[in-house]
Amino acid sequence: MATSTSTSNSKPQLGLNTLEISDFDHTPYYCEENVYFLCKKLCESGIADAEGKDLFVVFLSNEKKQIPLWNQRASHRADGVVLWDYHVICVQRRKESDTPLVVWDLDSSLPFPSPLSSYVPETFQPSFQLFSEYQRFYRIVHAPIFLRGFASDRRHMKDSVGNWTAEPPKYEPIVAEDGAVHNLNEYNEIHAADVMTNAGDSLNAVFTERLGVVINESQLEEFFKQIP
Repeated sequence: MATSTSTSNSKPQLGLNTLEISDFDHTPYYCEENVYFLCKKLCESGIADAEGKDLFVVFLSNEKKQIPLWNQRASHRADGVVLWDYHVICVQRRKESDTPLVVWDLDSSLPFPSPLSSYVPETFQPSFQLFSEYQRFYRIVHAPIFLRGFASDRRHMKDSVGNWTAEPPKYEPIVAEDGAVHNLNEYNEIHAADVMTNAGDSLNAVFTERLGVVINESQLEEFFKQIP
């Protein structure tokens, strides 16, 4: 995420050998890059499938680029709410587990990782009625596709005269396998008109489309439950 308006991370008992949150690279306001390397580390550590087949990268945003999320480490409020322009998390679909769906969110103050079933109410506060301009939409991209195709030269983090709005990571910018140097905007541009309403079509597309599928909040949990 580029901008925000405006903690503890205990390890839940999820029946997997998790890494500590401090084991992951985390640069504030560069959530897309943080998640890129989080996926790679989960694959390399054996917590996820070696190719990331059980991982899904989720971009959250809307047309106005203003989405409220609760329990955020960057917040200065007691309720942990932050108004982000966009955010990125990783959802893992684990077969043969008592907790088959978990969320890896390096910017959350919730347990790391968190079961999707508790992350959704704690982070999105579904009972909180939002005006339409704050409603969240979700672009879901299969991690193997994302890891091959994502690129960012961090241009979105510079102001009009070329100064950084937030200190960038020390490592080199991410370049896609096809040589693309920047396509972040294709992922975080999310519109209500992009939402897929047919569950079968969206499940097929998430495994084949470079930019995945866009769904609304009411579809989120059911979408992941239907993934084989």
